[in-house]
Amino acid sequence: MKRLIPVLLAVLMCQSSFSQKKIWNETEEEKAERLEWWQNDRFGMFIHWGSYALAGRHEWVKKRERISDNEYQKYFDNFNPDLYNPSEWAKMAKNAGMKYAVITSKHHEGFTLFDSKFTDYKVTNTPYQKDALKEWVEAFREEGLKIGFYYSLIDWHHPEYTIDRVHPHSANTQEEYDKLNKDRDMSVYREYLKNQVREILTNYGKIDILWLDYSFPGKFGKDHDDWGSVELMKIVRELQPEIIVNDRADLKDYAGGWDFTTPEQFKVPEWPTYEGKKIPWETCQTFSGSWGYYRDEYTWKDTKQLLVLLIESVSKGGNLLLNVGPTGRGTIDYRAENALNSMGEWMKYNGRSIYSCTEAPESFSVPDHSLLTYNPKTNRLYIHLLDYPLQNFTLKGYKGKVKYAQFLHDASEIKISSPRGYWVKQELSENDINLVLPVNKPPLEIVVIELFLND
Repeated sequence: MKRLIPVLLAVLMCQSSFSQKKIWNETEEEKAERLEWWQNDRFGMFIHWGSYALAGRHEWVKKRERISDNEYQKYFDNFNPDLYNPSEWAKMAKNAGMKYAVITSKHHEGFTLFDSKFTDYKVTNTPYQKDALKEWVEAFREEGLKIGFYYSLIDWHHPEYTIDRVHPHSANTQEEYDKLNKDRDMSVYREYLKNQVREILTNYGKIDILWLDYSFPGKFGKDHDDWGSVELMKIVRELQPEIIVNDRADLKDYAGGWDFTTPEQFKVPEWPTYEGKKIPWETCQTFSGSWGYYRDEYTWKDTKQLLVLLIESVSKGGNLLLNVGPTGRGTIDYRAENALNSMGEWMKYNGRSIYSCTEAPESFSVPDHSLLTYNPKTNRLYIHLLDYPLQNFTLKGYKGKVKYAQFLHDASEIKISSPRGYWVKQELSENDINLVLPVNKPPLEIVVIELFLND
């Protein structure tokens, strides 16, 4: 069995030890194999696209501005992405080094990018008329990318969805909510939700990932009972037994109720745990402060910030799902396109330090201003230099562990020898080694050293 399987298996066995209730039966070996491709690929594209793209000011615009259904209808009536070419999106993702993609089949606004039998509030009833999701699936599969669907548990358009604290018509008191929801029946919406999940998991072939979003238990909130999450997840597992599902249906204490956790818009300090055990994880991040297209948003991350997000996630055993918010005409924002191109240029030469990599063994100390990733299949360690050192780079405690060193981007040897320089103390600690680097930093945002380790 491959080196990585035992690592995955150990994590998943820990995960199963605290799961008491079960959605379905699956051995730990089967689960490890089901998740292996995803933990090898490490880098994916998130796509938030819907009628809110026409507003051009965040996908939560209906809630933020408390827009009525009648006023919001103009975005549906004018949705006609005439420049939509999902093949271009797929090529952009692939060239950036991404291996999979997840798109919003329906976001909180309730508008579906697919041709659903259960609503008129769908893309095929807009001026565009075509099933945009079907076109997307075909294009991304053609480029060899695995595909996933985001589906919003929340729905601000459905007439039976009960108003809660995240709804555009949210209130302040229980009395107000009772009045607002007097003629709404959440059980009708639960059936609608299940019917649409059946559609997206039946009509588009094999789906690799399902993102359900999201539960918010507590006062004026919703939890697994409101969604009927147990029954819903049983449907998911039956229709797509190999699918990978996130953890936002409020089924954390069910085996089979989730596969990975999803820290959003922040960097985790260490590999996430649940009840003290390491778990599979993926952070979802934006280039700027919005998921949907936001014309006037200017807090965009630079290339180094984005690369550090990716590298640091992998260094802690996780994945990065990086979001784009296409415009109302169906194009990728030029700022996102530029960022993807820059990341792709780096990944072209350094992807080996990302794919199939994970957290480094504890026996390797992390040098200052660096991040480590490790490939357990090849037994190679990668040092990502966030600040480029001046000639001498000492690795503390690495004596006897390294048989060869090179730059990853061009496979040029890095000599392992005593520190250079007349005024440099020549002796090293008996457990340390020194790498002699060229004075000039190679022309990369972040330089990577590849260490071939002794068995």
